Amino acid sequence: MANELRLSIEKLVYGGEGLAHTEGNTVFVPYVLPGEEVRAATKSRKKNVLWAELLEVTSPAKERAKAKCPHFQRCGGCHYQHISPGEQLRLKKEILRETLSRLGGILWEGPIAEHTAEPYAYRNRAQWAVRSGLPRALGYFLPGSSLILPIDECPVLSPRLADTFAKLQNMTRSGTLPTGIQEIEAFVDSADEKIGLNVAFERFPKPAEELASAFRGALPQIESLLLLDQKKNKFELSGPGYLTQEAGGYKYHVSHLSFFQVNRFLIEDLLKTVTASAHGELALDLYAGVGFFTLPLAKAFQKVVSVDANLAATRDLSANAELAGFAIASHNEQAEEFLRKTKEKPEFVVLDPPRAGLGAEAAKILAELGAREIVYLSCDPSKLARDLAVLTNSARKPKGIPEPSIRYEITEVHLFDLFPQTFHIETLVRLRKTP
Repeated sequence: MANELRLSIEKLVYGGEGLAHTEGNTVFVPYVLPGEEVRAATKSRKKNVLWAELLEVTSPAKERAKAKCPHFQRCGGCHYQHISPGEQLRLKKEILRETLSRLGGILWEGPIAEHTAEPYAYRNRAQWAVRSGLPRALGYFLPGSSLILPIDECPVLSPRLADTFAKLQNMTRSGTLPTGIQEIEAFVDSADEKIGLNVAFERFPKPAEELASAFRGALPQIESLLLLDQKKNKFELSGPGYLTQEAGGYKYHVSHLSFFQVNRFLIEDLLKTVTASAHGELALDLYAGVGFFTLPLAKAFQKVVSVDANLAATRDLSANAELAGFAIASHNEQAEEFLRKTKEKPEFVVLDPPRAGLGAEAAKILAELGAREIVYLSCDPSKLARDLAVLTNSARKPKGIPEPSIRYEITEVHLFDLFPQTFHIETLVRLRKTP
């Protein structure tokens, strides 16, 4: 049986929870603010660490705000709707500084440049699960669960995505959505007009042409539709296979299985900040994706080398480079493998790895390439701290990693609030090789 706790919240930690202490235990509880007094109930424990659910805020902080979404605190997709946008950003900066210091020994006392935009209606891509039981409905998985919470609205979606969701939900509840669907992923173009859909079936209940016709009849804005029969591991494509995103004067074909930045309001700002003042003979773009940074780099450097392990994204990059009239040396492989064998000596490196980060060993190899400047875009502060510890030769660098012969110093830190209402932090760090 859960034990009731009365807690004083000390601070927020990365992951969206508040931290408190009681009777020798460390407690983590969500949907709170520093300085608040709350009632909570223990959900689980591991030795002296407790995880609790919030029961009541008995003394709220002045920064507490009214959530815009009626599903907040049940859906789990958002963590900070109870916090005003300005306070969200301030807290994220605190968490970033503390994480870099604690895990990487990175004591950054300089400014953290803020990049913000509209806090709602920003997402250009979303995934919805289909509840097969009655009544059928679309929704999101509950945190750490296979249970699906049906939803009626999601205010972080772009207008076209929100409209798409509403129509799909209506199909689901009215019984016109084809049976056997497990998940639907939707994305929109930069104009927020055209739709791309990925629909995963356990198995096709009808011929693919009939399924495609049903979706297109309900959603005339569909530009491209990809259907997956998981039992046969078979894809069926209806449409060109991509949508077009525009940023910085460049056009990007983004296919169904490729990654593109999801905050439609900050794409342009991100592109310009990463590539600012970049020029020279050779640039290296690691985790290049569809060529978001590759194309502007190709305009500023005599040669650009791109690396990405996703074959779909690599094909998109080649098409995008050809469309823009650039010749790119493109490699479809893991960044770590490329770094181990490359003989290239770039002057400028940009990397935008997934949540796992670059990795300590790969960070050391990267340092040895001796680029004049490195721009590291990270979606996980803890992994960023680990990799920066290697690049800057911090005393906190992981054990077993030899000291690199070339050391870097941090010159700029930027926080892009790409995911307002959530705990996620996107950090851009600019590093310069020390003399």
